Amino acid sequence: MNSIEDAVLYIVSAIRQPAAADFASYGYDVYIPAVVRRYVRSRQLDPESGEGHQLKIHLSSLFFDAAWELARRGIIRPGIRKMGFQSTDEGSAGAGFSITPFGRKWLAEDTVNIWVSTEPDRFAAMIEPFRARFGDGFHSRAQEAVRSYGAHAYLACCTMCGAATESILLATAIEKTKDERKVLAAYSGSQGRSRVENMVVGKALDPLRREFLGLTSLLKYWRDSAGHGRVSTISENEAYTALALLLRYACVVNERWADLTT
Repeated sequence: MNSIEDAVLYIVSAIRQPAAADFASYGYDVYIPAVVRRYVRSRQLDPESGEGHQLKIHLSSLFFDAAWELARRGIIRPGIRKMGFQSTDEGSAGAGFSITPFGRKWLAEDTVNIWVSTEPDRFAAMIEPFRARFGDGFHSRAQEAVRSYGAHAYLACCTMCGAATESILLATAIEKTKDERKVLAAYSGSQGRSRVENMVVGKALDPLRREFLGLTSLLKYWRDSAGHGRVSTISENEAYTALALLLRYACVVNERWADLTT
């Protein structure tokens, strides 16, 4: 257990299980002290004494931060489930949470949810491996995207995700053509993005071409929409999805780099 993301995934996995009632103490659906004690026991330690007690205290702040991250996403909320249910001083001080209606729907989904850490330091660590390949332009735009998300500037987040995606596209085309001037000239002209995409996947096998273009279609739509003067309806959900798509696109291009650039 090394990060907030690890704690988030543990909480989500635990409350999805049939035995999730173990985490519901007093009038709360998710009682963080119970979650931490369960984790310590999974390490074959007694949470009430010795090494287990020390581990419980050490991990408690990590689990509290993870619970707040889930609350920020609207999956849980602080407090008891209903009026009249039993509360505790510890729960009222920030240790007790209840699952929201949105959270119950989200937790019931069969698909595995992509969890993208929106903590700037953690997100930076996730994109750092791609910096050398895709360049500083990609890295700086990706960082701006997550900072915008943290500031609730969701339109700006989607715009920066689109810009970071285009940085990946340019880096791939330049590597393939070995002619940066040609790529930038095409990009600057009419229908520049489509022309550069054609340089990269115009003659690629259909499955690779569809995967390459499919991952960017939504990001391109959001970026183009941001360039117009109309009122934006982009919300947190779209911004979070944009971050996930950006990371997925970076992973796919990195994995298929040889196929895309030869």
